[in-house]
Amino acid sequence: MKGRAERVGVPGAAWLVLAVGLAVSATALVSGCAGLGGAGHARVGGLDPYRVNGRTYVPLRTWQSYQEEGVASWYGAGFHGRKTASGERFDAYSALTAAHKTLPFNVCAEVEHLRTGRSVVVRINDRGPFARGRVIDLSQAAASEIGLVRSGVARVRVAAVGVADADGSCRNA
Repeated sequence: MKGRAERVGVPGAAWLVLAVGLAVSATALVSGCAGLGGAGHARVGGLDPYRVNGRTYVPLRTWQSYQEEGVASWYGAGFHGRKTASGERFDAYSALTAAHKTLPFNVCAEVEHLRTGRSVVVRINDRGPFARGRVIDLSQAAASEIGLVRSGVARVRVAAVGVADADGSCRNA
């Protein structure tokens, strides 16, 4: 009996190992794709709640239909080269990026200056603004695109439009 059990047991164990391996691979594949906007897209991140100035912010897990009007501002030289909340270095002068309190990292958002009608698509890579009444903080480069640098603040419409490409650009958003 012992010899027979070993012969039957080895192929059974091999099938079990194969089945578990396939299950783990499929789970990794499915969960990996769930965090992406699709093939060739950056990972959506920054989904954990966080606290600033005694207030808790809960990032949106369902962000696809997000749209809001409010006041935008911009940040530049004082933060250039420092790490953003997403962990990357902030590029005030050439990156079309923004800080938002609840949109996930790598979500692309169209920001329209309501007075001029000019718009820019930015990638969310930071948290903020935490100044009362503000809805988004643009990089200096993004603010320049819509004519916001001189005034410092403006009424805007912000709408989520997709997920950045794997290289961090919002070309196809």
